[in-house]
Amino acid sequence: MRSIIILRSKILGLKELRGKQIIVLVNISQDIINLPPGTDVTLRHQTWVDYEKLIRIRKDHTAIKIYFDIKTEEIRIMSPLPGHGKRVDTLSDLVKLLLHQQGQDWESFHPITLKRFEEAGLEPDACFYIQNRAAILGKERIDLATDPPPDLAIEVDLTSSTQAEDYQALKIPELWIYHQGQLSIYLFDGEQYNESINSLIFSQIPVKQILPEYVELAWISPKKHIREVSE
Repeated sequence: MRSIIILRSKILGLKELRGKQIIVLVNISQDIINLPPGTDVTLRHQTWVDYEKLIRIRKDHTAIKIYFDIKTEEIRIMSPLPGHGKRVDTLSDLVKLLLHQQGQDWESFHPITLKRFEEAGLEPDACFYIQNRAAILGKERIDLATDPPPDLAIEVDLTSSTQAEDYQALKIPELWIYHQGQLSIYLFDGEQYNESINSLIFSQIPVKQILPEYVELAWISPKKHIREVSE
């Protein structure tokens, strides 16, 4: 029998802590979604209706991310750690700097909810409209039924694990996944994502090799990473 998760006041989930699994209490009710930082919970046998209900319950509390995939019938709810946001900001700043150096205009969003109706709902940590920038200028909401997807989506994984195939329904041309000091680049070929050594957006820059160093450097010297890349 399929569980209607918003009718359950409390759920038990598993969390990794220093190599050990511990049980964490996740509170999901008609009014609130409450997860401890660093928690990643998967709810199985879910529908698009369940996903939309959770989005409404969350309201503007965008620190909690909610993903849905119709192929797996799963909803993932994640509450990132503080270090997650720091790395997202640093990586986004570096992308903006490189775009500026290339003389390119862009529109960036984070956080943002991207949906393909009844197929998938995802919330990349950051996304950039570059080639498709003109198509979304002035829009308060992005509707993938009529609007193009972002040119670049970025996911930073600390306590969660993003798979490139999670993004197939959204058809974003370029996807970056940053995990444990490494940057993986995936390019969409019209059907699936393929890992690549090089970025299409920054074809002349070895971003896979150089950006992780500056992302981690930001922990030591918050401004030094930007200054060094600028030089």
